[in-house]
Amino acid sequence: MSRVAAENQISPFFTMELDDFPRASHGASPSLGQLLKHVGDVRKEATGDGGETPLHHHHQVLDVSDESLDEPRTLPFVLSFTNLTYSVKIRRKFSLSGMFSSDRNRLGAATQAEPVGGESLFTSTKTLLNDISGEAREGEVLAVLGASGSGKSTLIDALANRIAKGSLKGKVSLNGEVLESRLLKVISAYVMQDDLLFPMLTVEETLMFAAEFRLPRALSKSKKKMRVQALIDQLGLRNAANTIIGDEGHRGVSGGERRRVSIGIDIVHDPIILFLDEPTSGLDSTSAFMVVKVLQRIAQSGSIVIMSVHQPSYRILGLLDRLLFLSRGQTVFSGSPAQLPPYFAEFGRPIPDSENKTEFALDLIRELEGSPGGTKSLVEFNKSWQAMKHTTNRTTDTRHVVPLQEAISASISRGKLVSGATNNDASPNSMVPTFANPILVEIAVLAKRSMKNARRMPELFGIRLGAVMVTGFILATMFWNLDNTPKGVQERLGFIAFAMSTTFYTCADALPVFLQERYIFMRETAYNAYRRSSYVLSHSLVALPSLIFLSAAFSATTFWAVGLDGGLSGFLFYFLIIFASFWAGSSFVTFLSGVVPHVMLGYTIVVAILAYFLLFSGFFINRDRIPDYWIWFHYMSLVKYPYEGVMQNEFQDPTKCFVRGVQIFDNTPLAAVPAALKLKLLDSMSETLGMKITRSTCLTTGSDILKQQGVTDLSKWSCLWITVAWGFLFRILFYFSLLVGSKNKRR
Repeated sequence: MSRVAAENQISPFFTMELDDFPRASHGASPSLGQLLKHVGDVRKEATGDGGETPLHHHHQVLDVSDESLDEPRTLPFVLSFTNLTYSVKIRRKFSLSGMFSSDRNRLGAATQAEPVGGESLFTSTKTLLNDISGEAREGEVLAVLGASGSGKSTLIDALANRIAKGSLKGKVSLNGEVLESRLLKVISAYVMQDDLLFPMLTVEETLMFAAEFRLPRALSKSKKKMRVQALIDQLGLRNAANTIIGDEGHRGVSGGERRRVSIGIDIVHDPIILFLDEPTSGLDSTSAFMVVKVLQRIAQSGSIVIMSVHQPSYRILGLLDRLLFLSRGQTVFSGSPAQLPPYFAEFGRPIPDSENKTEFALDLIRELEGSPGGTKSLVEFNKSWQAMKHTTNRTTDTRHVVPLQEAISASISRGKLVSGATNNDASPNSMVPTFANPILVEIAVLAKRSMKNARRMPELFGIRLGAVMVTGFILATMFWNLDNTPKGVQERLGFIAFAMSTTFYTCADALPVFLQERYIFMRETAYNAYRRSSYVLSHSLVALPSLIFLSAAFSATTFWAVGLDGGLSGFLFYFLIIFASFWAGSSFVTFLSGVVPHVMLGYTIVVAILAYFLLFSGFFINRDRIPDYWIWFHYMSLVKYPYEGVMQNEFQDPTKCFVRGVQIFDNTPLAAVPAALKLKLLDSMSETLGMKITRSTCLTTGSDILKQQGVTDLSKWSCLWITVAWGFLFRILFYFSLLVGSKNKRR
């Protein structure tokens, strides 16, 4: 704890004097694009001549009361929000008796739900935020308090631009300028209430991967490591640096340490604004205090920290600079902790000296919420209190708010925004990219992280390999060394159909992979850690080695044991079509995981659709026998193409015979008659047909079997390429599902 308290700020990376920035004509302030481009130029100069980007020296914590604030370049940021209002439509709950109740009763029900305009018979409108105003300043921690359902998390989402534009009314501005979405993504970070981390990575590895995503390529590997080490010390995680995060099945770090890691991955680029949704939820008092202590140090290093908290302890209250109490979406108090006693004293409910201030306030709010008049009296008192305070402060407060561009330049000079800036609407000429790294770097880092996770959990691949090997062993022993008789032909068809469908079913284990990473992916891409396309490409590349290994294992187990035809070239094609099947199946399941949010629902859909694919593949019913209104599904069946490809690989030899002489009777009731009688029947058939049919005459070749099965419209190589193309198509669809489904904004 002493080490934690000793660290007081984030170690920035580089320094630059404000005077170094290019000035516009007539002495005007440089544009944000010029400032941010200058940052990139400085980095290029620092790395282009063989030197590294200079490390920012440790400096004193920015004190908002310091005299240096008189200089415009060191004035703090002020995040203001005015008249924020947000409503959602909810379905009315009807009972059988309620449907026939009087208009008076229906009016009463509507009053209880507190609806506003836009109601209908089946829906009502509930206001989650009602005219919320306030501000948060650099160097301070603003805590939003209230009971469950008061609107704390909704307000944090509104400030963090996690509510769709058309749904939220009001204004959010930084230093008097409206915040554009793209700019906000770069200068801010959002820490979710849940700790969404990879369980098998250590604390240091987790933070290092975050640094590789959020810090620019211009920074060397050593500089990124130094940043991570400084962050570990600041977060008080030195003793747990080499401990895995852990989960239910693996012992790892404590709950408080996990929460601090969650904070660390979002502040690795030293953002100007930090939003946190109940960071102390579920923690004991000591862990919660340490988390808020870390947040206080982050604020003192030059950031705005805005957090929601359910019920802070006495010690945590001493770390907070501003409080905002909410009750059913309305403000009931806004000010510093020191203003709580006089506020409630004037309201007529003084806080006893022995009481925790926030506990008393929250208990009083709950008491008023349960009363007939609700908290209306406290809301009205707060408005008059704020008006009086505003009148008093207007005559004494001479604080000067710096233009946003100049404030950002000053922040950059102190080492903030090391991940670069954005191509935002406010500064269209900005040359700094939205993402810190190019796409190839993102793919490499994502692939490295995925492979490290896979190496830490080898049992996952082991189980999948075991399933493939067991299936291959059963098929090899069941269809051992098939002959070329008519029964052998039927058995070969059955083996091919079952083997091809099995490759798709064994891909179902890919379903929970993305579902487990889904919310980590949404958190990381929400603030431009990497591109969605990078994730899709790395996800595909990482899957290939395991698919190749599984394909080789299954092919080697079954090809020669079953007695399939074609020799070495036939085996090579068999391996390729198995690999293509695994690729298409894995892509299909991955796409479904991007569309279906639940594992059990996903498994149900996968099993059902794969069963339909097998049904329409052409094995159970030939293509020319499928009804016209279902023929489209035959061509959409993923099993159709590998099934037909292996069929052609097996029966392509025109000289190989599968039915000779008396074998023509094998699949008929005449199979039971004596051989001599079968020969007489052949003689009779010869006389009738005018051709000699003997015991050794070939009656059915591989080409005949392909025609009987309706496998004539595509070559085997066309089947292979179409199967591969299906895999790419589903990967593209997976990408679009991520674009549509990962917008974690409220409507």
